[in-house]
Amino acid sequence: MKRVLSALIYSLSIASILFACSNQKAADNIQVHKPNVIIVITDDQGYGDLGHTGNPIIRTPALDKFSQQAVNLTNYHVGTTCAPTRAGLLTGRNCNRNGVWHTIMGASMLNAGEVTLADVFRENGYSTGMFGKWHLGDNHPFLPHDRGFDETFYHGGGGVGQTPDYWNNDYFDDTYFRNGKPEKKVGYCTDVWFDEAIQFIEKKKDAPFLCYLSLNAPHSPYNVPEAYYDLYKQETEIDEMQKRFYGMITNIDDNFSKLVTKLEELHLDENTLLIFTTDNGTARGYVTDNETGIARGYNAGMRGRKGSEYDGGHRVPMIIRWPTGGMTGGKKLDGLTAHVDMLPTLAGLAGLNFTSEKVMDGTDISAYLMGKGEAPQRLLVTDTQRVPWPVKGKNSCVMEGPWRLIRGEELYNIDEDPGQKHDVAAAFPKRVDEMDSFYERWWQDVIQETRYSVISLGTGGVDVLTCHDARTTDQIPPWNQQMIRAGKPMTPAPFSVNFAAAGTYKFSLRRWPEESGLALGAELQDGVEATAYTDEVIEGNAMRFTSAHLKVGDQLIETRVNNDTGSAILEMTVPKGETELLAYFTMENQEKSNAFYVYVEKSE
Repeated sequence: MKRVLSALIYSLSIASILFACSNQKAADNIQVHKPNVIIVITDDQGYGDLGHTGNPIIRTPALDKFSQQAVNLTNYHVGTTCAPTRAGLLTGRNCNRNGVWHTIMGASMLNAGEVTLADVFRENGYSTGMFGKWHLGDNHPFLPHDRGFDETFYHGGGGVGQTPDYWNNDYFDDTYFRNGKPEKKVGYCTDVWFDEAIQFIEKKKDAPFLCYLSLNAPHSPYNVPEAYYDLYKQETEIDEMQKRFYGMITNIDDNFSKLVTKLEELHLDENTLLIFTTDNGTARGYVTDNETGIARGYNAGMRGRKGSEYDGGHRVPMIIRWPTGGMTGGKKLDGLTAHVDMLPTLAGLAGLNFTSEKVMDGTDISAYLMGKGEAPQRLLVTDTQRVPWPVKGKNSCVMEGPWRLIRGEELYNIDEDPGQKHDVAAAFPKRVDEMDSFYERWWQDVIQETRYSVISLGTGGVDVLTCHDARTTDQIPPWNQQMIRAGKPMTPAPFSVNFAAAGTYKFSLRRWPEESGLALGAELQDGVEATAYTDEVIEGNAMRFTSAHLKVGDQLIETRVNNDTGSAILEMTVPKGETELLAYFTMENQEKSNAFYVYVEKSE
């Protein structure tokens, strides 16, 4: 045991020394003016959903041109779903360490103790802005303006129209949140995010800035302006949903072109680190019909899609341009790299003062990007959990160079077998054992850090809890507004909360969100029929309640319900500190259902 500890301490010491040296080398190459940093990350767009990666149908001329002007990491990997990737990119740490191993169920909130990319850049004098999809917590202390971003404009939850989002958002003319305050905007969501980012850049152009432009497109629902659907309307090689999906990506491409043009107009293009990447494998760009087996779309020859432990689930484009730093020319680098490398790398490229107090899964690859060093030789892990608590080995992929160990059982060499069709585990038992042993050590280290995030209440104003973040164990909560409209009862499930101060609190339990103006027992007859380029909006079913219940710690209270009012209100005096909160209704048929929305306000 002593030998193991000594080896671990020695390894960490060497890693710290190498990291510091790498940071210094990168800093030596930086000009007097620190580079601006713009990160554009899309949602559910895979490696094959671009023209320059071989897709014969999709139209992405701006991104294809950008690829030729930049450095392309062709063996770059992320999480297999959206929130875990965003958490890893912003912290340099695997999602199982930082509290974001799922997209719902209380496991998509970035642990309060994590240091983010925005924290690091702001502490080093950068203005910081975030626009679009956050998906790392909709309550304090997890909101983007709690996590290092000065200016934020974003939707709620993991996508427009999800449960924490403003009611009835549908991608067009929606209400979003500016540093937590709702604000109505006219326009298509992707256009809005780019416009907001460009306004931020124009305001901050005279000093270094970090702009995190995190898109919800092309995530479902596949709602797109009609003109972009029409671009693919006559295509026979893709299905109707793919036509919308591709249209959403072409809209992104047009906006990206607008961003690049604005940087040129402002003379910021030379000394701006401009990044384009995505958060997981394709969700819709490649589909196989279960009955016929016919595949439609393009996946760059990879196996798997979003959520898969095979490369199609987590190998994505990463394109970085920085003319001042020599990162140009369309170079392709095939060394193993990952989203967790971005925080240390960008800090290194900008010459920032950054030393992590936590174990980092990523490393500084700035020398590799600038052609002054090789890719790091190491093993990396990605997985898909999407369960209440991480499970050892679940949908795991251990990567080393071209090698992939899947679930500790299957082994592939993607240099020789990019489609991962031929399991060679039997031919390389020693490699399987070595990679699996690494995973065992890695898992034991990671799981010691794993913990749920805890929502703060009573820090000022009204806090809104939604069933999206309830810690369910045996069901999927109503995580989007279509499910809220459907009105199916949800088995009561707790929230992990921390009362910032002792006192009396008012709890308003709701079936519909406050901004809807609807009574508890109301039904909705405002359904919208689907079009060729937008999804249907279903009508809202009525739920009828007899009583409302609130449990905080060991205290349990209840009240009768008037279904003609907007909420059932209960008050309770609670002590300061962490506890569990459970808020639910009893229905007229005696079935129990979690409150879909809970508004919490300190009364005194």
